[in-house]
Amino acid sequence: MATIESVCVYCGSAKGADPVFAAEARRFGEILAREGVRLIYGGGGIGLMGEVAGAVALNGGAVTGIIPDFLRSKERAFRHAAEIIVTQDMHERKKLMFERADAFVALPGGVGTLEELVEQLTWAQLGRHRKPILVANIAGFWDPLLTLLDHMRDSDFIRATTPVDVLVATETDQILPMLRAAAAHVPETALRGAQPQAAVDKM
Repeated sequence: MATIESVCVYCGSAKGADPVFAAEARRFGEILAREGVRLIYGGGGIGLMGEVAGAVALNGGAVTGIIPDFLRSKERAFRHAAEIIVTQDMHERKKLMFERADAFVALPGGVGTLEELVEQLTWAQLGRHRKPILVANIAGFWDPLLTLLDHMRDSDFIRATTPVDVLVATETDQILPMLRAAAAHVPETALRGAQPQAAVDKM
């Protein structure tokens, strides 16, 4: 039975129009700190990235930020206590985020957040990893994506033989329990260790 020791959070470098997005990002950061779960994230100090990471750090939790060199000035690298890893490019960043995380959570965000989430869903669908993937559907933010996935299933582009398994939490307090329940059915070795070679090749 696997346990969740670290969670990779994908989220926006903006706070979004609804104040609830930032409030729930902070709430999730507080939960991670309280539960002793390390945050793995994109290393920025602005937007929802800064909110969740700041909440983890300010509540005594562990933070690992992984940021490409070219984004350090644009996204203002995190200024609280944290392990900050600077990579040469986005590909190296994504590889390290995968390797260091036991699960993935998508908070609200933009195209980059969507791309990272969909890539993890694709790798899981192809059988390259078994780490839990969850969307935090705060204020219904991810409803359009979930509707699209249903449409893909109805259109027989997502088939039962190659399902897209994504957890959906409507409340922030549900996220960690759902990840832990999913991880309980996965061997420890499936969460730890290097990135699947096929995923490295894909990048």
